[in-house]
Amino acid sequence: MEARMKNPALIVPGALQTLLALGAQAKQAGVPETTLNLIYTRASQINGCGYCLAMHAREAKRAGERDERLFTLAGFREAPWFNPAERAALALTEAATRLADRGDGVPDEIWREAREHYDEAQLAALILNIGLINFWNRLNVTTRQVAGTMVPH
Repeated sequence: MEARMKNPALIVPGALQTLLALGAQAKQAGVPETTLNLIYTRASQINGCGYCLAMHAREAKRAGERDERLFTLAGFREAPWFNPAERAALALTEAATRLADRGDGVPDEIWREAREHYDEAQLAALILNIGLINFWNRLNVTTRQVAGTMVPH
């Protein structure tokens, strides 16, 4: 496989730095790193972004994530290794990633569940992180960035 072009964030002046700065700020609201790694990986699974899957699974493993959680992430609702807060974040990730799959993109039930586990700043950080990983997925899938060819993001 060969990329169609360089990642657009590397071509447009200042884009990479801006995206990285937003990502860094969005990580400061107290959402556990393990949860962020799970939402990055789950959104990347849904979007079929091999580049981000390889990167975020590797980051999750470096941060101590267990294999069984990564292996069963797509089935988080049925797998026993996820706590209620993680399940709520993953459900929100799925809904926000698949906006067009239902009439009500993010149903009230999913929103209420997330609000039960995260304060406003954490919820804002989750939404920003979900949006950012979906953005990165779209850049990488559109330009066919090759899994395993990591760039600094």
